This record gives sequence, C-alpha cells and structure tokens, in this order.
Amino acid sequence: MEEENMIVPTNIAYTSCILQNNIEQLKKKYRFLRTGNIGYSVLGKPIPYIKIGSGTNEVMYSASIHANEWITSVVLMKFVENFCKAYEKNEKIYGYSTREIFNKSSIYIVPMVNPDGVDLVTGVIPENTGRYNQFKDISLNFPSIPFPSGWKANFNGVDLNLQFPAGWVNAKRIKYAQGYNKPAPRDFVGYGPLTEPEALALYNFTLIHNFRLILAYHSQGQVIYWKYADFLPEDSEEIGKKFAEVSSYTLDLTPPESAYAGYKDWFIQEYNRPGYTIEVGLGTNPLPISQFNKIYNDNIGILVLGAIL
Repeated sequence: MEEENMIVPTNIAYTSCILQNNIEQLKKKYRFLRTGNIGYSVLGKPIPYIKIGSGTNEVMYSASIHANEWITSVVLMKFVENFCKAYEKNEKIYGYSTREIFNKSSIYIVPMVNPDGVDLVTGVIPENTGRYNQFKDISLNFPSIPFPSGWKANFNGVDLNLQFPAGWVNAKRIKYAQGYNKPAPRDFVGYGPLTEPEALALYNFTLIHNFRLILAYHSQGQVIYWKYADFLPEDSEEIGKKFAEVSSYTLDLTPPESAYAGYKDWFIQEYNRPGYTIEVGLGTNPLPISQFNKIYNDNIGILVLGAIL
C-alpha cells in the first residue's frame, strides 16, 4: 500500500516530462527541497537540478548525459524520493542518519543532462515529425547503429560526454579515427569543447560551486571509473574502493579509447578532487527498466557514502 504513494515510477520509460512532473510533486510534498535549472537543451527543454541538504560539504550527482542511458535518471530520482521520505520521518538510509547527512552536506542532483536525446530514445518524439527526422537524418550516416535505441548524443548529434576541456584534442583524434568525424548518434566530439548548451550548462554549474566529489551516472557494465590521466586526487582511490565494496562493482581504469573529454575527466583535472563514472547494470543500452531494482540496490551505498566521505 505504501508503494502506491510513491511519486517516482520505476516501471516505465522515464521521459523529460515525467521528470518535470516528479520534481513538482516532490517539491510540494517535501518543502525542504530546493530546485532550479542549470540551463536548457538545444530544443529549449530545462535541465533541472535538485538540492538536498544544507551543509557545507557540496557534492554533485548527474545522470543521462547519454540518451539511451535514461535508466540512470530513475536511479537518482528514486534516491531523492527515498532520502526525503526517510528525512521527514527522521529515519536512516543505508544505515546513516538522514538528518546528519542533511546538516553536513548539500547534495546537488542533475538527473537528466540530455532531455532531448532521452525523449527520442523513450519514444516521446513522434515518428515522421520534423524533429524526429532531423535525428534520423544524422543516424542514416551510421547504419550500423540501431535507431533510435543506439542514440547517445544530443539533438545536434554531439556526444555530450566528449565535450569537456580535458584532452579534447586527444578524444577528437581517437573518435575521428573510428569514423565519428561528423554529427552522429554517438562518439562525435563536436567542433570544439563546450559547443553544446547541455555540456556548457554542466560546466558552468560546476564552476559556481565547490564540489568535493562528483558522480557521473552511466550504463552499463557494473564498473566504476575513477582516474583521469596522471591525476591522483587525495583519497580518490580509497573512496573508489569503498564504492566498489558497497556496490560489488569493479573499480577500473577508463579504456584508452574513452579516456578523454568526459565530465569526470575535466572535474578531476580542474579541481584535483575525486570524480567517478559509475556504469550501472549489464546488457545493451537502453537497459530494460526491469533491471531497476537491482541497479538501485547496488548503488544506494555509493549515493549515500558519496555525501559523507
């Protein structure tokens, strides 16, 4: 019966419209939440953020920078709801006091960095419309990538996680050599770093805060990537090992072909602080929503410890 009163659905495709509705409902129910937008997508859709807590220890969790990894948005939104529910009742979450976490930390959550791409993959954009056909025209140049299920990029065909000024030229060289030298469903770095409004919004939002740690949620592989180049932020490997322990995910180095220009990479380079890419679940993206419960249970420890370590 209690589950019926929950706001965030965990059994359907999660769209930008559902996200916006969920945020409004959560704000009405939990007055202590703070929300806003970090910016807008190419198609003018808001990129919202949610803030939990009032403490000086700022951390930031993001999801769905890749369109067909939208299940990660559900993970972060369900975490928001479960934390709020426990906080209101003065209960613990993953064995830790929600009141203590709230007072110590400010958790900023950007649950859907790429709303345009997510709405394509989840079927919101009707077939044979102008916008759908603009996506499809890009996809036709890459027939080996299934459409729309293989779409990771934004509306312009730029991979938002290859947009950050951390070895961007290296990323360009690698991806161009792989054939991604123009707008594509995935792996096109763009015509320069931070050309896309979604990536620029995430970049600027980070610059105006003092994040101690960031988590960038992706799918799939059940692996945690923790390093960029030769940077070794204090405690970053130790925290990564704890994340691996509580999730049973593997702590690993990013594969060389994906080792540059990501949000996590830039954060580590810019601040020399811990940053992690968390690859949830197993299978082919987009992962079926039937994997949600396992993914959430695997990651709740990371989401809680991220705010207190």
